[in-house]
Amino acid sequence: MITTTYLVDGMSCSHCVNAVKEEVGQLAGVRSVEVDLVPEKTSKVTVTSDSPLDDQVVTAAITEAGYDVVG
Repeated sequence: MITTTYLVDGMSCSHCVNAVKEEVGQLAGVRSVEVDLVPEKTSKVTVTSDSPLDDQVVTAAITEAGYDVVG
């Protein structure tokens, strides 16, 4: 298992968390998506997968959910 953490801006509530979990969770190989929500600041999105994921693909999924990856 591979675990990668992304720093995400713009999340403020449980709806935001669910939107990110839904988009990233649909990617092939993703086993879990955990979000450490810090409203109106930078939150941590931790993705666990079977094998390494393309960071651009994960970033695109987070962007599709409406949020910005900052690190």
